[in-house]
Amino acid sequence: MSLQNASIKLTHFIIGGFDTVKRPVAVGVVMLITYLLAVTGSLVNIIFIVSDKQLHKPMYLLICNLAVVDILYTSSSTPTMIRVLLAGVNTISYVECLIQMCVFQLGGIMELFSLTIMAFDRLIAIIYPLRYHSYLTNTRIMVLTYILWIVASNLVAVLPAIVVPLPHCSLRLRYAFCDAAAVIRTTCVDAEKFFDLGAILSFFLFFFTFTFICLSYCMILFFVKLSSNNDRRKMGSTLVSHLICVICLYCPMFVIGILTRFGVVLSLEERQGLLIGTILGPSLVNPLVYCFRTKEIKNKIVKIFRKVNTAG
Repeated sequence: MSLQNASIKLTHFIIGGFDTVKRPVAVGVVMLITYLLAVTGSLVNIIFIVSDKQLHKPMYLLICNLAVVDILYTSSSTPTMIRVLLAGVNTISYVECLIQMCVFQLGGIMELFSLTIMAFDRLIAIIYPLRYHSYLTNTRIMVLTYILWIVASNLVAVLPAIVVPLPHCSLRLRYAFCDAAAVIRTTCVDAEKFFDLGAILSFFLFFFTFTFICLSYCMILFFVKLSSNNDRRKMGSTLVSHLICVICLYCPMFVIGILTRFGVVLSLEERQGLLIGTILGPSLVNPLVYCFRTKEIKNKIVKIFRKVNTAG
């Protein structure tokens, strides 16, 4: 019997990634709280930056873009996982699953691109402080950001072209939502060749973005040695903020996307834990880092709380 004849008519998927979770409601509540905090933090950053003309500068435009990416990335899959855990609704339509898969991949790629362009912004700001605003204008930052979104969208557009023609032999997804690996595992074809191709593409994305970020750090650190103590503290604070965001994103992504293809064996629970951490971790940490470690945004928050206390 051919694969095509053995395939089933597919209208929906059954999400089976949480079948072994012993306390689904408790896990769901934790994920819901984390998700709400992450989205609220990103929205606060966006509202502050959009509403204050003094913050219409390249660095804050990039922070605003990162906040948009964080909302897109975490909202692509977290509501589905919360619905499964809290409401017990473990089915998702085929079309909705494909959309979720593409949006999730788009968010993941844009997270990498966003942190990379932010490293470039800080590099120019620290090495060429007097020429920074002539080199990186708002218009140039916007154009560069649009280009990255277009590149990421074109990379993601390959996914449905690969997945849709494949015959499916199962309705059940092994993982917690519709990522590419989960969908491909339901097909009747050998999944390993697709995983190897995905690992190669992931490696190049990780390699080029992470290498660029590391080189930027090295140049910044070299420049910091030549600066005064006061400048060192300011530069160090900027570097630490960005480094926290990079570690939260790259470490779990690297383990899932690269190391598992080179012999590292993860159980289903471990893989899902890392994947959920990759989704919720950066989306929660990024807005907190840029709210409390960025002087202008932190000052706006302090002023709001002072007004509330005075009015009370």
